Amino acid sequence: MAAATANALAAEPAMERTWSNQMRDYADRSLSGQEAFSLAAIPLNGPGIEQYINADQQMSPGSIMKVVTTYAALELLGPTYSWDTRFYTDGTLSGGTLKGNLFVEFGGDPKLTIERLWSTLRELRGMGIDTITGDLVLDGSVFQLSGGLPAFEDNGDNPHAPFLVAPSAYLSNLNLVHFQVRADERGTQAWSSPALDNVVIDNRVTAAAEAPCPSRRRFSWKPIIDDQRVTVRVTGQLPQGCRTMAYLSLLPQEQYSAALIRSLLSELGIALQGEDRMAVTPEEARLILTMTSPDLVTTIRDINKWSSNVMARQLLLTIGAENREEGDDDDRAAGIRAVYNWLESKGINTAGMVIDNGAGLSRHGRITARQGAQILLSAWNSPFSADLMASLPLIAMDGTMARRLRNTGMEGQGRIKTGYLENVRSIAGFSRDEANNTWVVVGMINDDPAWNGQAILDRALYSLHYRPPVGTTLSKAEVAEATE
Repeated sequence: MAAATANALAAEPAMERTWSNQMRDYADRSLSGQEAFSLAAIPLNGPGIEQYINADQQMSPGSIMKVVTTYAALELLGPTYSWDTRFYTDGTLSGGTLKGNLFVEFGGDPKLTIERLWSTLRELRGMGIDTITGDLVLDGSVFQLSGGLPAFEDNGDNPHAPFLVAPSAYLSNLNLVHFQVRADERGTQAWSSPALDNVVIDNRVTAAAEAPCPSRRRFSWKPIIDDQRVTVRVTGQLPQGCRTMAYLSLLPQEQYSAALIRSLLSELGIALQGEDRMAVTPEEARLILTMTSPDLVTTIRDINKWSSNVMARQLLLTIGAENREEGDDDDRAAGIRAVYNWLESKGINTAGMVIDNGAGLSRHGRITARQGAQILLSAWNSPFSADLMASLPLIAMDGTMARRLRNTGMEGQGRIKTGYLENVRSIAGFSRDEANNTWVVVGMINDDPAWNGQAILDRALYSLHYRPPVGTTLSKAEVAEATE
C-alpha cells in the first residue's frame, strides 16, 4: 500500500506537467513564442491539479477586465444600487403650459434607454403639459473628470463605431443612432431611430430583384459632418424583401441627449420653445419627475454578456463618484483607486496591474493570469457570487460565447467572459469538467497577430472539460496507513 501511495503522489506533478505541456505545445505551433500565452486553471472542488502557464507575466487583458469592474461594483456599490435621472423646473404651470425651463439632472445611468426616457417624458403629457416656454437645460455635474479620459488608439478607421463611445455624465441610449434600409417593390426606404433633427440620411441604396440578402459589409455608411447637422450617406444594392442596418455614434453626448429629448417631446405632442444649454440645476428648482434605472445586477449582465465598453467605463466613474475623498476631482482616478484598495483588502496582489478605464478597451491595461484567477476565487466566495456568475456568457449559448465551442457537447458547461483587441484574445470565468467539478480559468494571448488565439483558448476550455488534469485524492486514513 505504501508503494502504491508513493506512486500516486508521484503521478500528480507528472500529470500537471503533461496537461500544461500539451497546452504549451499546441500554443507553440500557433504563436510566435511561448511568452505570448498565459493561463491559470484552478479547481474549486474535486481532484483537479492547479495549472499555470506564464501565470505571473503581465498581459494585455482586453475585455476580461470588465469582470474586475463588475465584481468590484457588486461589493462596493451593492447589487441593488441604481441610478436616478431627475427632471426639474424653475417655472410655473398655467393650463397646459409650463412657463419656465426644463432641467434634466443626469445621474450617470449606464443604460438610459430611449424606451425609458419616452415612458418618463410621457408623464408630462399625462400631467396635461403641451408647451414648455423655456430652455432645455442638461445638468452633467454628477461626474468630475478634471484629468479627462484616456484616448484609445483604434485602427478600424471608424471613429463612429459603437464600441468606441466614451463615458459621459450626459450619456443616453448608448449615444447611438440605429439606421435601417429596406427594399420592396417601391424601391428602398431609409429611416433612423431615434429620429433626430440634426441627423439626416442620404439614401443611395438601389433596389434589386429578389435574391439572398447580402452581408452588412456590402454597404457603405459615410457620415458627413458640418456645424449644423450630420448627413449619413448610405450606398449599396439591396434585393427586394431584404433590409440592412448600422449603429453609429455621430454626436457629442450632450448634443445627442438634447436632440433625443427634443425628439421624444415632439413625438408626445409637447412643444419646447427654448434653446439647449448645459448648466447646474438651481437649488430653488422643484422636482417634477424621477426616472430610476434597473438595479446593478441587471446592468452588469448587459456589460458582461455583450461586453459593453461604454457601460463598463460609466460604471467605473460611478464607483469613483461614490468613493471620492477630500480633494478628488477626477472620478476615473478615484474609481481606479477604490478598486485597487478593495482588491488589496481581499489579499489580492495588485502589483503591476493596470486598470486604466475599467472596460479593457486600452493598450495600457495589464493583469496576470494568476491575479485574474485570485479575483475569481474571491468572487466565488462572495455573497454576490451568483449575481456575477449570472452575468457571464454561457458557453455555446449566449452573449459573446454564443458561437464558440458549439457542437462540442459543452453547451452551458461554463460561464466565460471573453476579450478581444488587436493582438489580444482572452477568457476569464468558471468552467465545469465532465465529472461536474468547477474550475476557475483565466487565459490570455498577446501575439502579433492574435487571430488564432481564440482557437487556443477554446482548446484549453475543451481540454479542461474532457481531459482535466487530475490526481489521486487520498483520505487521511489512507495517508496514515501508507506511512505505517
